[in-house]
Formats: sequence, structure tokens, C-alpha cells
Amino acid sequence: MYPLIQKLLFTQDAEWSHDFTINWLKRTQNSLLDCVYRQNLPDKPVTAFGLTFKNPLGLAAGLDKNGECIDAFAAMGFGFIEIGTVTPKPQPGNDKPRMFRLPQGKAIINRMGFNNKGVDNLVENVKRAKYSGILGINIGKNKDTPEEQALQDYLICLQKVYNYASYITVNISSPNTPGLRNLQHGQALDELLVGLKAEQKQLQTKHNKYVPILVKIAPDLTDQEIVDMSNSLINAEIDGVIATNTTLDKTTVEGQQYSTETGGLSGAVLCPKSQAVTEKLCKQINGRIPVVGVGGIHSASTANERISAGSALIQLYSSLIYQGPKVIKEIVNSI
Repeated sequence: MYPLIQKLLFTQDAEWSHDFTINWLKRTQNSLLDCVYRQNLPDKPVTAFGLTFKNPLGLAAGLDKNGECIDAFAAMGFGFIEIGTVTPKPQPGNDKPRMFRLPQGKAIINRMGFNNKGVDNLVENVKRAKYSGILGINIGKNKDTPEEQALQDYLICLQKVYNYASYITVNISSPNTPGLRNLQHGQALDELLVGLKAEQKQLQTKHNKYVPILVKIAPDLTDQEIVDMSNSLINAEIDGVIATNTTLDKTTVEGQQYSTETGGLSGAVLCPKSQAVTEKLCKQINGRIPVVGVGGIHSASTANERISAGSALIQLYSSLIYQGPKVIKEIVNSI
């Protein structure tokens, strides 16, 4: 059925299709209509950062920014779900159009800019969801927050989502918020990590539970930057790292329609770059921090290659747009 649905959706603007799908999933979750996408998959438990996952394949952040369709994605068979990126205040994001399909490379370019309804709205949606599995919440900073005050935005989100998340991801690698990627380096990174870990300790005491903090990194780091970042994450005792976000490198889609649009590139064409970064990161970290592999995973073979590189867990997003829920079944059955 999905090929027919996809054919219809692909006749429309990419963001319109995205919004339509999210609204439809929101309406049909926990109803008889969820039979269209519900899949019963075998349990293949994996343990990482103190949590046990039903299977190692999760939904990457960005698809369900406001946590409106948690139960729908759970029905598809994901072993865990990550929602967001969410910011302290609601924000509209960048000007439209800001999402583009590149079917030839099974790719997407987006410059959404953390469009979301704010952290309070997301928390209310999480409270309403029936899902009892592993839920990650991805947090970011508002566009109008100065770079030097970014920590405060992350702390606001951390405080508000802590009691409702299985783990929390700190997004400092989106290419679509000015200055955000600067937080991946040097003193700015170290100060951010120290502040987050100090707040985590206080929240652990307040809520009497430990919620792991992960950091999501870009695929456009140099080898030396990977070494430096790994050392910073280890020294700060961060619980995990997600590799990688979208790339600014468009060489793999040169000549294709929309290839010159600004924004982050995701999809199958990102796979080799993200695989390479994951391999280098895992080698540098050497098992001291669990790694979640994401970026371009689109088949059983690419999923298993990312796990073989050292990823404890994996995630996908764009391949769900191009293949539908069957890609989840294919990957989980192969692991």
C-alpha cells in the first residue's frame, strides 16, 4: 500500500506532505486504522547507557518534532523513538520553502530551523501518549538566543523534559540554526557539557532517577575535530553520542534538482560519509561511550555495517519517507 500513498504524496510539496502525514498518523494512532502501518516484529533486546531497548532500531529526531505521533511510530515496530528537536519557546522556523526531495539520491535537503510548538506543548503530548518503551527527547536552542547564552536554553528544556524522557539528546549539530555548530568545539563545548552534567546531577536527586544525556554531532567534522570532541565527551562523562546529523556537503547530489538549495542533506547519499565518521568516532572512543549510528541507513546491509562499525544502536528517518514502514521490518529482522 505504501508505494501508492508515496506516489500521491510525492505529487505535493515536501513539507505539505510531511505535515499531512503527521496529522494523519496523529488521528489514526490507537485506532483500528493503525492496521495500515502496524507491524509485529520480534524482540531483539539491546542494552545501552543503562537502558534496555526492544530492538536496536530507532526513529531519529526531526520527523515527530512535537511528539504528536509517538504511538503511531511505536506501532511500526521501532525499538525506540526520539522526538524533537524542541526549543524553550515555540518558533516558526525558517522561511518556506525549506524542505526538498531529491528522489534520484533518495535524499532530502531541509533548512527547517527547529520549527516546533515549544517544550511545554511537547511535554503535554508525551503525557498523553500510551507508549511505554524507550523515548528520547531531542533539545535545542531558540534561534534568537545568543550563542553565548545557549546553555540556558538547553537547561530550560532539560529541566522540563527530564521526568518524561528515557534519555535526552543535546542537538548542537543542526546546520540550520546560525552559530549552533560552533558549540561542538573547544571551550564552548566543554562549558556546555559541564553545565548540562551539573544540572543532570541536580535533577537526578530531585526526581530520584538518572536520565542519560547524549550529544548529537555533525558528519562534517575533520579527523582532528572528531578526536577533540571524543575527548571532551569522555572527560565530561557524557552518556552517549549520536553520529550523525545532516551534512552541508552536497557533492553527492550535484546536478540534481534542488541540489543547490541551502540546508542539511540527509538520505541514502549521506550513508558513506556518516559511516566513515562513525567508524572514526568508535575507534577513538574505544567503547567508553555508547554510539548511536544514524545518517543514510536505508537497508539491512547499511544497518548492519553501522552496527559492525561499533554502533550500539541505530536510527533512521529519510528511508522511512522513501520506503515506508517495511524498511523497519527488513532491518530489524536482519539484525
